[in-house]
Amino acid sequence: MLELDGKHDTARQSELGEELNRRDKYHRFSKIPILLYGVLLSTIGITMYLVGVLMIFPRLFFGLNATLRAVSGWIVWYSGIPTVAGIIFILGDLLILLNLKRPNIPVQFKDMPNRRVTVALTAYNDEGSIADAVRDFLAHSLVNRVIVVSNNSTDATFERASAAGAVTINELAPGYGRCVFRCLSEAIRYDDTDLIVLCEGDLTFRAYDIEKLIAYAPHSDVVNGTRTVEPLRQYLTQLTTFMYYGNVFVGKLLEAKHLGRGTITDVGTTYKLCWREPLTRLLPMLDPSVNLEFNAHFLDTLLGEGFTLVECPITFHPRVGVSKGGNVNNLRGLQVGMRMIFGIVWGWRRLGTT
Repeated sequence: MLELDGKHDTARQSELGEELNRRDKYHRFSKIPILLYGVLLSTIGITMYLVGVLMIFPRLFFGLNATLRAVSGWIVWYSGIPTVAGIIFILGDLLILLNLKRPNIPVQFKDMPNRRVTVALTAYNDEGSIADAVRDFLAHSLVNRVIVVSNNSTDATFERASAAGAVTINELAPGYGRCVFRCLSEAIRYDDTDLIVLCEGDLTFRAYDIEKLIAYAPHSDVVNGTRTVEPLRQYLTQLTTFMYYGNVFVGKLLEAKHLGRGTITDVGTTYKLCWREPLTRLLPMLDPSVNLEFNAHFLDTLLGEGFTLVECPITFHPRVGVSKGGNVNNLRGLQVGMRMIFGIVWGWRRLGTT
């Protein structure tokens, strides 16, 4: 029996050695976001094709038939190049390189002797909601404290948060990214909690979802809340249909960039749970000058540095007060979404936000 076990171990080691050699051979390819480039190329090709086809209308209405026929024909003909190239990239990454990109490690499970959390809330001119938000989280049995970082609010946000029992901090540097970064930086200072919950002070999220986030915590370094489960999303919120599917689209682009490392359906949600120790290592890698796109930047950096991410369905509710971020209207949402795509594809340092 011992001899058979020894042969089995030798064979297993040989198989693992061959697997590692195969992965090393293709390692340089596994780091290239080929699927992301394929999706972008296909999108460009399809867009070119539609533009070429739609040019029939100015040809009919303005009588520019001879000139526009040649232009539209050229656009339609050459739209096939990026479309076909994109399809090849997509199929190659999914059918050939996916198994090389997926981490060959056991499912993560961390012991949780301490399930207590520190909650950090971002706030900017949220005097109408911040006190109720603080009281909601403080009433949860697993919450040790609530920190509120006011991003230089001009109303009574700071005072009302303090009166409700929060640890209040005023971040004078403007920008959503700086406010989130300050929240996380202040939260990791408390070593009596292993878990940090980041959220907003506008009552779009509820404290009772902490239980769900904690349920996923043993399996990841960060649990990201997703607002894309329909029965958990209230009928009227500031997240319009356009923004809803825009979040899903950008999330899938980010998922394509880090193929095999995570499932992402929502890049705009603030509600997330982080383990304190991995967060301490992650923070120096983040750029707080990234503004309304900071949550996408956070997820991109997290996955790029090898941390683990799991999504968790959370409830989403109407905002109290007026939105000041990317949900003001669809045009603002489009601008933020395009900047997210730019950061994901070309890099966040080049985004130039302050």
